[in-house]
Amino acid sequence: MTMDNGKKAERAVALVYDKTKAAAPQVVASGKGKIAEKIIATARESGVHIKEDPDLLELLAKVPTGQVIPVELYQAAAEILAFVYRLNNKYQKQTNC
Repeated sequence: MTMDNGKKAERAVALVYDKTKAAAPQVVASGKGKIAEKIIATARESGVHIKEDPDLLELLAKVPTGQVIPVELYQAAAEILAFVYRLNNKYQKQTNC
């Protein structure tokens, strides 16, 4: 999607996964434009890794905020979580050296 000024409109979806509270990741924030910019900025400020995947974004954006993701997206979410866990492990090893 592009805006009138030719810039690509930002879209973002934030997930949280707490296996003690839900069986699957939950959408905790979703939006476009200024809302997406705020989601991304908040993630960066909090040290949250951002994964860009336009196809997955389109699907996740359809999930209402506060809802767990549908079963059809479990595999994609698992790949993202594995990516984040690998990054966390890598940075943890670097800081322990």
